[in-house]
Amino acid sequence: MNNNKDFWYNLIEKYTTSYSDEDFFKIRILNLLNFNENAYERVRLSGHLTASAFIIDNEREHIFLLFHKKLEKWLQPGGHADGEVNLYEVAKKEVLEETGISISQDFSGIFDLDIHIIPERKGVQAHEHFDVRFLFTVDKSTEFRKNHESLDMKWIPLNEIQKYTQDWSILRMVKKL
Repeated sequence: MNNNKDFWYNLIEKYTTSYSDEDFFKIRILNLLNFNENAYERVRLSGHLTASAFIIDNEREHIFLLFHKKLEKWLQPGGHADGEVNLYEVAKKEVLEETGISISQDFSGIFDLDIHIIPERKGVQAHEHFDVRFLFTVDKSTEFRKNHESLDMKWIPLNEIQKYTQDWSILRMVKKL
């Protein structure tokens, strides 16, 4: 997997979607990459790149979400690039750190793009996460463990997702399946 900034820029540039909100996110992410040398760093206080993992089971009937302690909502695992250019590896690292699940799946492209606001907390100003998302398939019997960032995590049947979240970015990823 490539650690070259141009590789990731080109990959995002070539990403296609049928969702107009993602087209808008794509333009904003490319602008971030074009005009900000700190795009991969948290030091860019107004917003920075993150990567996350949309995890489904082998039967494509469940998604794996965690209940985020700080944000108090059900989300997919993910986090800050913190200088790492290879966003696919960032997503895999975040899955391991947040769930204990080791991903060995080969890279298959970008699954989704999103930009969302993180509210101000403990002196850190509100800011945007420019999130590049990847799809992973994991056996539902795989053991997982939560870390300090989550209050809960579980496999959620796709047909029950709206009981857990109304967040369009998650519902959009479910629709893509």
